Amino acid sequence: MNIIEQIKENAKKANKTIVLPEGEEERTLKAADIVLKEGYANIVLLGNTAQIEKQASEWGLQHISKARIIDPIANPQKEMYAQMLCEIRKSKGMQMEEALRLVEDPLYLATLLIKNKEVDGEVAGAKNATGDVLRPAFQIVKTLPGVSVVSGAFIMVFKDKKWGDDGIMVFADCAATPNPNERELAEIAVVSARTAQSIAKLDPRVAMLSFSTKGSAKHEMVDKVVNATRIAKEMAPDLKIDGELQADAAIVPSVGASKAPGSEIAGKANVLVFPTLEVGNIAYKLVQRIAEAEAVGPIMQGMAAPINDLSRGCSVEDIVSLVAITACQATV
Repeated sequence: MNIIEQIKENAKKANKTIVLPEGEEERTLKAADIVLKEGYANIVLLGNTAQIEKQASEWGLQHISKARIIDPIANPQKEMYAQMLCEIRKSKGMQMEEALRLVEDPLYLATLLIKNKEVDGEVAGAKNATGDVLRPAFQIVKTLPGVSVVSGAFIMVFKDKKWGDDGIMVFADCAATPNPNERELAEIAVVSARTAQSIAKLDPRVAMLSFSTKGSAKHEMVDKVVNATRIAKEMAPDLKIDGELQADAAIVPSVGASKAPGSEIAGKANVLVFPTLEVGNIAYKLVQRIAEAEAVGPIMQGMAAPINDLSRGCSVEDIVSLVAITACQATV
């Protein structure tokens, strides 16, 4: 069983409810039908009820009837959600007139459903830009307590099983925050470990990467990683985290033993935390192509509830997989 199949099986056990705000979009609707058929999650679709039912009939989708459908325009609870939004955004001067307009936007309504604990997570982006998906998320759901930054992780699946745990590793941040400060980098390390636990079912061993190992180089960029490692350990003393480590010292046992003797992480890391987005993005793409590794993600981390963004070029299967991942994230 590969990692995606494992995630789907875990999603079944989780029994979570995921909202799909792009409920009238063809790939989304077809993915929802598969999710409901296989039992990966309960589904809430946002869109015009008649249109969704018409499309489901035309495309032979037999399981959409199991979904809860909410029409943001004709929603009888529109005023209640608008009042919620006014309360959440009152410090920004939100007025009822604007709130009533915003709750007709499926992306805003989706995050209000999360805030109201009616659903456990959201998947969107098949037809909306990343900024449009994440804006209401930041405004309404916000970040986890103690976390100020959102990051994007990839589960890297290697053909060579010697890397990580049976060929599975987690790389972060590869998608969101260009140049995290010490505190932000520490937060990325902690939430990446939680992603490794909840989705990949790994016992995380987190390496904070640099171009230096244990003081072999002196530079302010090294200092950032050293300090971030200390902060991360203070934030989550239950986690196995070490740094600063060079990449080879983190993943090659002989190099780890030589460069960082006594480290419980060196040579055995399965979660790699990169000092900047530039490094992380380059690294995962090189590994994906040169090692022919599968890159599952990006999995957005740091939000108070799982909200994941699709590529607008996504396939039906991409959406199905991300719904399953989101359901697993919601178990933490």
